[in-house]
Amino acid sequence: MTYPTHLLPTTVVGSYPQPDWLVDRATLYKHGVPRVHAHDMWRVPEPLLEQAQDDATILAIRAMERAGIDIISDGEERRESYSNRFALALDGIDTEHPGAVPARGGRTTPVPRVVGRIRRRAPVEVRDAEFLLRHTNHATKITLPGPFTLSQQAQNAFYKDEEEMAMDYAVAVNEELRALKATGVDVVQLDEPWVRTSPEKATRYGIPAINRALEGIDGPTVVHLCFGYAAVVPSQTKPSGYSFLPQLADTVAQQISIEAAQPRLDLGVLKELSGKTILLGVLDLGDNGVETAETVAQRIRAGLKFVAPDKLVAAPDCGMKYLPREVAFGKLKAMAEAAATVRKELTR
Repeated sequence: MTYPTHLLPTTVVGSYPQPDWLVDRATLYKHGVPRVHAHDMWRVPEPLLEQAQDDATILAIRAMERAGIDIISDGEERRESYSNRFALALDGIDTEHPGAVPARGGRTTPVPRVVGRIRRRAPVEVRDAEFLLRHTNHATKITLPGPFTLSQQAQNAFYKDEEEMAMDYAVAVNEELRALKATGVDVVQLDEPWVRTSPEKATRYGIPAINRALEGIDGPTVVHLCFGYAAVVPSQTKPSGYSFLPQLADTVAQQISIEAAQPRLDLGVLKELSGKTILLGVLDLGDNGVETAETVAQRIRAGLKFVAPDKLVAAPDCGMKYLPREVAFGKLKAMAEAAATVRKELTR
């Protein structure tokens, strides 16, 4: 199926909750958002793991379809985190001896240690895309971690500086994106939450790295940024505005995906991105209650004060990985119903 042409299409950011029979949720929470391998989160032994992940992927696809979502992903059911599946598959990484970067509260986070030239040695998510395409007739979407975020989640023990490393990450991401597009997937997305965490670096070399990663990629391209998973970053610690958002007007990405519902974002900032399609976060993932369709519709209407109807896509704030599955489904269903309601209002 091609990209939807009706107003206010709905999509997901990427992840959908993994079943409890597939992952140990307590171990997942212990890891937070792992940058290095977290194999102990899987309940299924290695010889059967891919088969189990395939089954979970089909469940996620069907849930998104039943909820009424227009552009669906594979739920990222095979991933330990949004980034480590790709990050640890590249040449130049010492996966046996992780590095570390500073984290909140004086702690450190284990991260990939870069000891050689970053190169894409083989396809990483191509099978994931092919599997998704075989199991749905909906428009499809696949995500990758962006090159700037990858460079900030690694310890550099090889390159002269982070900028050089980020540009090699961009080349590797671009090669994977080209292979993904060759499968026939409709939408590709780069997850770049770290651009708002390090806005000075992002201004200096993050935008060039993103543009290099998206070079020559046809069809809808998305850059997603957020304030972090609600389960990991509490609501009270999230800012009400982005330190790095208008700068994304300079990316070649056609669409920008932002978290807006949980942080109660001042949507006036969207005027700075008037040339882009906006994936507006209208589902608060910090609340395990399921919003009513009318609550979500109000958030969509608020976005339409600053974004033209043909430039707005309804989406969750972030990935839904850490939610209970029944909550994630309920929220997506409410969003689809809300988009349908507002769509009717626009076409009367």
